[in-house]
Amino acid sequence: MTQKYAFGEEVRVTRAIRNDGTLFGYRRGDLLVRRGTTGFVREWGTFLMDQIIYQIHFLDSDLIVGCREEELLPACAPWHAGQFQYGDHIVCRCALAINGEVVIAAGAQGQIAATDQGDNGESYIVTFSTRSFQVPASAMILVEE
Repeated sequence: MTQKYAFGEEVRVTRAIRNDGTLFGYRRGDLLVRRGTTGFVREWGTFLMDQIIYQIHFLDSDLIVGCREEELLPACAPWHAGQFQYGDHIVCRCALAINGEVVIAAGAQGQIAATDQGDNGESYIVTFSTRSFQVPASAMILVEE
């Protein structure tokens, strides 16, 4: 096994990093680092003899988190994060209708179930209660955690 990233190299996480229960002071499932955030490699090691785990220092939050190699990209690589990511909680800016019938009221809360939908990645699959809809980014506001 050969590491891909070197000590001090700036990298970007390609998915949201949530606490798996190993980071003290955070509940299991708490969002630690948003997708697209950059940090710096501190060191690396192996897990179960077949995975390289990098210790990444995210300066903005002053967190040090272990990341698998497939969760990282070089910071200089092209990146389009979009406005929302999987698991984000949102509020509708306006009512959503199907064939003129309102199915989701303005102000309704939902959760992002899939990203990068539509021809240019401008919409998302959002779950409201038990129903899912493809919703344009312009119709949503992020609810901060």
